[in-house]
Amino acid sequence: MRPLVSVVIPSYNRWPMVGEAVESVLAQSWGNFELIVIDDGSTDRTRGELSRWGAALQLISQSRKGVAAARNLGVSLAVGRYIAFLDSDDIWLPKKLEIQTAFMEENSGAEICQTEELWLRHGLRVNPKAKHRKSSGDIFRRSLELCLVSPSAVMMTKDLFVAAGGFDETFPVCEDYDLWLRIAVARPVPLVPAALVIKRGGHADQLSRSTWGMDRYRVAALQKLLQTGLGGEKRRWVCDVLKRKASILCQGARRRGKEAEAEAYENILAGVEETLDVGRSDSRLCEREGVSPANVAALAKLG
Repeated sequence: MRPLVSVVIPSYNRWPMVGEAVESVLAQSWGNFELIVIDDGSTDRTRGELSRWGAALQLISQSRKGVAAARNLGVSLAVGRYIAFLDSDDIWLPKKLEIQTAFMEENSGAEICQTEELWLRHGLRVNPKAKHRKSSGDIFRRSLELCLVSPSAVMMTKDLFVAAGGFDETFPVCEDYDLWLRIAVARPVPLVPAALVIKRGGHADQLSRSTWGMDRYRVAALQKLLQTGLGGEKRRWVCDVLKRKASILCQGARRRGKEAEAEAYENILAGVEETLDVGRSDSRLCEREGVSPANVAALAKLG
């Protein structure tokens, strides 16, 4: 029988945490799924240890390409109607797939949803700050400031993932922020209120701690949105957040003596002002020096 859900776990040097993630999937109360684990060039025991599960999962190895490429590869191999992601440092509670799949099946117009989650830091329960609390439905405006969707809590149709273009593989971090914005700009993201994911943080190799200046990549993602010809109030919201983030990055670069980086962000700020002043519905940011579509990712790596 063809599985209804394809579960994709990307992992890089996460043994034994990835083993716990796999166990949480295989312990689900609902079983019409396939499990695809993408080993992204691990040099630890991951591949050998995961192979003991045999046919219970598909274990695919690739050279180190990053989490975005690993997830994209997993989805390309998936045969399910729905895709559910699980980060290798998180775990699911046993009814996660049962409850979330039922929601998707009962709401025929839904293309994506996410669940609530429990947060652990260094093994201790913590409560998210107010700014991290999830909304349901139209989450676009709140999501401009920071990522409000957790990959481990998401279920979406494969058709939506493909139509949205998947994860941008030029983003080493904030690749999820970028994708959820491209999705949320045009459709609601419902919230299943049950906490069905345990999100574990505080460990040394946590991806969000691996790269300084995360807003560099959020700026690049906001530029991409403007380059799509986004109009109306959503365009103004994006411009307002982009101006604020680019201004802070510009000031920080100047304090560190990174003049070329500061000038690049000044170009972005000038471009935002120009497009707002002339009231165009299409972005001219990509026409300015230093922010062409070909080097948006390079801009994020300055410094």
